[in-house]
Amino acid sequence: MPDAAKLQVVVVDDQLTMRSLVRTGLQQIGITHSRDFPGAAEAWTSIQTQPTHMVISDFNMPGMDGLEFLRAMRACDNMKNIAFILLTGRADKELVARAVQFGANNYLVKPFTVATLKQKIEQVVGPLS
Repeated sequence: MPDAAKLQVVVVDDQLTMRSLVRTGLQQIGITHSRDFPGAAEAWTSIQTQPTHMVISDFNMPGMDGLEFLRAMRACDNMKNIAFILLTGRADKELVARAVQFGANNYLVKPFTVATLKQKIEQVVGPLS
């Protein structure tokens, strides 16, 4: 069982409100080490320099979208094993299939509950303690 308090999570979303909602949800399930960024470029720099176990990234962002970010991470040796959950307002099958094809570990549809956030994370890392 992974210790929720030890997980290092990066949240990427261009909307401050959504980053805040995810961060609050993470705290409610015991994940206290999270960093959030408005875009993939800023998150990329942080992931290069600080331990990261999981990325929760929005799909629809200016610049590099969530799928492009995922593909870039999977192509980078020191990032390819970091868990990735795609956060999206679109639950269409084509997007989900592409995310899985590019290496996403799971996806989370907006709006979401804290219980759903926890479930999606646990489907990737196992039950949290």
